[in-house]
Amino acid sequence: MAAHAPIRHSLRPRLAALAPSMVEVVRSAGGWLFDQVMAGWDVTVLTSDDSDSRPLQILGARVRDLETTLALPVLGPCLSAVAVRADLYDSDPRVRRMVLTAFDEGLAEIRFWGDLRPEDLDGGADPVRHRLSVAARAFKAQALAAAAAPAGPNADIEVFRRGDVRHPSPVSVR
Repeated sequence: MAAHAPIRHSLRPRLAALAPSMVEVVRSAGGWLFDQVMAGWDVTVLTSDDSDSRPLQILGARVRDLETTLALPVLGPCLSAVAVRADLYDSDPRVRRMVLTAFDEGLAEIRFWGDLRPEDLDGGADPVRHRLSVAARAFKAQALAAAAAPAGPNADIEVFRRGDVRHPSPVSVR
């Protein structure tokens, strides 16, 4: 990935989406991310995938390298929302620490997607369905085409889990 200018302070709400691959983000959360961009959010996708960032740019998202970003110190509250692939949250303690820090600041909404349910997610976290706008469906289809990836079975709804995140007990910390 090419070097990017540092993220500057913004008055717009900020959303970070974390996933192992760019295609995974587009397929599972691309429409919601597009709708957030259209609502005025500053959306950044963090992935360790070195593939072409054009599909995420089609959605209006900025792309950053996950490894590089996780190595940087977090200076004060900066995120209004975090969306993360559940298995990445469960498998990478740095991702878990980033999410817990954002949650502890009390300002960030946390959303998970994927088949797994994070152990740290409180029991009251019901699925949240986001119905994509007509524009989001069109832009997501273009982003999937640019990534040479097939669309999922339900192209007009994306499902997340949203809820409180509790700190794992010291015994279960990985």
